[in-house]
Amino acid sequence: MSPTEDAPPVMNAEATHAQDASWLVMLVQVPSEPSRHRVAVWRELRRFGGVPVGQGTWTAPDVPVCREGAEKAQHLARAGNGELILLTTSSSDDDAEKLRALFDSAREDEWAEFAADCGKFTDEIAREIAKRRFTLAELEEEEQSLDRLRRWARSIRAKDVFGSPGASGAEERLAACAVALEDFAGRVYQQLHS
Repeated sequence: MSPTEDAPPVMNAEATHAQDASWLVMLVQVPSEPSRHRVAVWRELRRFGGVPVGQGTWTAPDVPVCREGAEKAQHLARAGNGELILLTTSSSDDDAEKLRALFDSAREDEWAEFAADCGKFTDEIAREIAKRRFTLAELEEEEQSLDRLRRWARSIRAKDVFGSPGASGAEERLAACAVALEDFAGRVYQQLHS
């Protein structure tokens, strides 16, 4: 599998609709106990790219992937005897630009964290090569780490409806990870068959 084989263009399919999108504003109240309901709502909000803007208040562009996620979070809140009030702003609203900036900043932060983890991955591969630790167990561990990075990239890509500038650099880092792992795998197989 190539490093970006499953990668769509930097700006995903939602982006053409998102440029002039109105915004979802979600007001969330879920009882603190049992915490599993509050955590489930929080995870769903994060999964589709919701951005916290204040205590119990989240926002996201009003595009299908985010609206579906917001509706799922609304059901989860109700299941926990809570409430998620879903409001929609106009795309011409003066605050829409501020909401867009918050959303873009959150995606950039995610891509930066992802790129940093890619750096840690390539550093780890370099350490294993320096130690000459060419074992199948080590190779398997590194393959699992790369799979985790690929899943994480897909997750961020799905939320990045505006195509953040940091996405292309992160994709390059992911490709570098795949190249590093391929080099390491070659060394492992060479060690095993020598």
